[in-house]
Amino acid sequence: MATRTVQEMFVCGTWQPSASGETFDATSPATGELIATVPQGDRADATRAIDAARGAAEGWARLTAFERAAKMHAVGDLIESRRDQLARTLTLDQGKPLRAEAFDEVDELVEYWRMAAEDAKRLGGELPNSFSPGKRVMLVRRPRGVVGVISPWNWPYTMPAELIAPALASGNTIVWTPAPSTAVCAAALAECIADADLPAGVFNLVTGPGPVVGDEIARNPGTDGVAFIGSTGTGRLVAQAAAGKATLLEMGGNGPLVVMDDGDLAAAADATLTACYLCAGQSCTAGERILVHRAVRDEFVDLLARRVTELIVLGDPFDDATTMGPLNNESVAAKMDDHVGDAVARGASVVSGGARADGFATSLYWQPTVLSHVPADARVAVEETFGPVAPVVAIDSLEHAISLTNASPYGLLSAIFTADLQAGLEFADRVHTGWVNINESSNYWEAHLPFGGRARTDSGIGRVGGSHVMQSFTELQTVVLTPDARRR
Repeated sequence: MATRTVQEMFVCGTWQPSASGETFDATSPATGELIATVPQGDRADATRAIDAARGAAEGWARLTAFERAAKMHAVGDLIESRRDQLARTLTLDQGKPLRAEAFDEVDELVEYWRMAAEDAKRLGGELPNSFSPGKRVMLVRRPRGVVGVISPWNWPYTMPAELIAPALASGNTIVWTPAPSTAVCAAALAECIADADLPAGVFNLVTGPGPVVGDEIARNPGTDGVAFIGSTGTGRLVAQAAAGKATLLEMGGNGPLVVMDDGDLAAAADATLTACYLCAGQSCTAGERILVHRAVRDEFVDLLARRVTELIVLGDPFDDATTMGPLNNESVAAKMDDHVGDAVARGASVVSGGARADGFATSLYWQPTVLSHVPADARVAVEETFGPVAPVVAIDSLEHAISLTNASPYGLLSAIFTADLQAGLEFADRVHTGWVNINESSNYWEAHLPFGGRARTDSGIGRVGGSHVMQSFTELQTVVLTPDARRR
């Protein structure tokens, strides 16, 4: 397999250009080179893909779960056979270090397809009792129909797969639009799905601008459900456009990593490396703020800064020694500029990093940064920065940590380091986040577990993770069976 230099979209079982013939250039954040010319789809392209998915929906839904599972395993097999090429495409298009991260994402991608195949076989209904003697009741899980998927650029393989694979396996057809800045990765994944020989129209890929293609997928009456992963602002627009449909929205996060005065500081520092510098900090579960007890703050900051110097290597993502590559795009790099500058202007001190790095092929390489004495109301501590920064905010107590956590509009994930199990459980009981890690990094998750934001927050609705997606994109049909009255 070779990624197309001139890409096409995949609609109704064939690769094809956009209806308008318009394209846009894909450039590598790692090297700055032009890596592909990508179709710039529009509403007509999205509608064409939705019509194809609608036409294939009934036939796909009528296959048995075991038949669909076999196709999911076929996709997994193809991904495994193309592991090296998929990883290199990810590094070139997204910027992740090849050896440190890209191969890991491809390996996890395989697991999403394998897991969906097996979960589909176990997706069952119920046999509740009937009030009436002699009647039998069945609750049967039915696919919703056509599911639109809108996915981000930070994990361009696994995040769409955690939606697409279970939605397909449970009997839905798909129209997918990826973030334009990782459209080359999307095409590489789509080739694996296309080569698994699913019936025409079951899976469709349309590339193009989100406000056009994504909006059409969300609001078009031909889609029966919409799944979105991305920023809170865009997620709200998707929710408005998809009003009345089944929606699954995983949106922004600003979850803290809390370090109490009795916590294991060495373990917490290592966990902060993962929390703040995995994927160059471009993760919804990143440690967007590090809340450290004042009694141990200085000791923790010194330890963290030493660990950053020792273990975080910013460099060419194709170099095996590199642990952190460039940011993916200029807008997130500019946000890092703004947020770090704002924190310093408010009195924060730069312990390490603090600026873009010189001497690289693009200006998207940002130094791994540690900030201390960060005010709790600095932008870097209250907004989703999405970059390689550890902003350390002092706290005075567990109560203070809980208060700052719940003051955020976000409610995706939080973490705490403490030797007091009761304190850890109290934190989990009282914080309003959908996931809590105790004595573990904020960037720790497992693919089969339910993940998503809490109610009353800006972090979304519904849950990704294993079969939990299937609950969102199937619905219960109640069947009441009355025996033949002549045989009573």
